Amino acid sequence: MHVIVETEMFLRAAKLTGVSDEEREGIVSWLAANPTAGDVIQGTGGVRKARIAAKGKGKSGGYRVITFFGGNDMPLFLLTIYAKGDRADLSPEMRKAVTSVAEIIKQEFHRPWRKKR
Repeated sequence: MHVIVETEMFLRAAKLTGVSDEEREGIVSWLAANPTAGDVIQGTGGVRKARIAAKGKGKSGGYRVITFFGGNDMPLFLLTIYAKGDRADLSPEMRKAVTSVAEIIKQEFHRPWRKKR
C-alpha cells in the first residue's frame, strides 16, 4: 500500500462532483494498492488518468481521477477528479495546471535537504 496525498484541488473537486466520503475513501484505498493505475496523459510529465467506477454505475458512468506518481520513493498525489459525464477529457488549461503541479511536486520532493526514507 502506498501513501496517498489528497491535494486541496482534489478534495475541492470531489466535493463539487458529489463524491461521498465513502466513495472517496474507497478511491483512496484502491489507488493506494494500485498507484500506477490509469493511462499516462502524454505531455504532462507522468500525470495519469484513472477510471474509477461510481457506486452503482460502473466505469462508464464513473469518475476520472487525475494522479501523479513519481516512483516508489514518493507518495501518490491525487490532483483532481471529475465525473465522466461532466467532460470527456481535461481542458487545455487544466492539463497545463496539472502538468505544472506535477513538476513542482517533483522539484520539491527531490530537494537536497529532504530526508530520504
